[in-house]
Amino acid sequence: MHKYGISTPHTSHCLPSGEIMISTMGNLNGDGLGDFFCINANTLEVKGTWSKDHDKAAFGYDFWYQPYHDTLIATEWGAPKVFKKGFMPKDVNNPKIYGRSLNVYSWNERKLKQVINLRNDGIAPLEIRFLHNPLAAEGFVGCAVTSNIYRFYKAEDDLWKAEKVIQILPKKVEGWITPMMSEYPVFHVGCLLDVQRMSMCYLSSMITDILLSLDDKYLYLSNWLHGDVRQYDISNTRNPKLTSQIFLGGSILSDSHVRVIQDEELTSQPSPVYVKGRRLYGAPQMLQLSLDGHRLYVTTSIFKPWDKQFYPELLQYGSTMVKLDIDVEKGGMKLDHQFLVDFGIDKNDILLAHEMRYPGGDCTSDIWMPEKQ
Repeated sequence: MHKYGISTPHTSHCLPSGEIMISTMGNLNGDGLGDFFCINANTLEVKGTWSKDHDKAAFGYDFWYQPYHDTLIATEWGAPKVFKKGFMPKDVNNPKIYGRSLNVYSWNERKLKQVINLRNDGIAPLEIRFLHNPLAAEGFVGCAVTSNIYRFYKAEDDLWKAEKVIQILPKKVEGWITPMMSEYPVFHVGCLLDVQRMSMCYLSSMITDILLSLDDKYLYLSNWLHGDVRQYDISNTRNPKLTSQIFLGGSILSDSHVRVIQDEELTSQPSPVYVKGRRLYGAPQMLQLSLDGHRLYVTTSIFKPWDKQFYPELLQYGSTMVKLDIDVEKGGMKLDHQFLVDFGIDKNDILLAHEMRYPGGDCTSDIWMPEKQ
């Protein structure tokens, strides 16, 4: 990768050409740079970068392509040399550090055609998902810092546009910043508060992962700071309906130092969660759904520097994987108390589990094409 001036790989997808394409997030200095790296899937021979245009995206992260609509859309995290050190809320207002755009490429020409700027209401758009139906020209993207979901779609003028369809409200809390984290300000959508001067703050949810069921009926998301997983019915893609919510950890548990003093959703703070006698530390992060939609798997690690900053217990006890049983007919989620993968059993090798993949394809990596183009 360094030979081509790129670094910090993230998402991989298989291409119809028999190649593996991997998105990259930085240049050799660790500044933001969105690009794609291709290798032969059979021989692992390096094929070079995918895009043919010198006009590169400012940042990179996730991507999804849809050949039927001659489109690839990529998202933006930030500058690797900054986010690798941890999360500093003061950085989010700097457009040179954190991205806030969707980058639309021509699939056939391999050129950046359009940049959709979500501005300060769409900071750090991370996971992006087209509908699985290959004829559909729409999908969703989750913005981590501003805790909202945008629907993107192809308009009548053949340009791509985006509209916000879900907003997770912040919670007013006291005591969220522990001594270990006292150097960090607290963030809220649209404003920053200095914890050295204020005892109260607004705690945003930080949406870190989303996925769509294979039948395009449900959208799932994880709120890594609040600690819940949510299921939305997206039968009407412009108006998602919350059908289920379950807490699996987070920063506002009833036995934590945090006191929630204003919450427009909950009447009490959630209790700690145990599975097979093991407490779930950290919070729900990466998601993977079975192809039939009945089993949603959840892991708890996002990225070691951020884990250490927000949930230091993960580095002591290790992360976990749990399973939620899904009602695919009426909607709903239920924790399976008999399923647990504990990545902290070996105290000499504490593990931080992140991404999950099914052999042969899954809901977050499968990209479908119509039988006839």
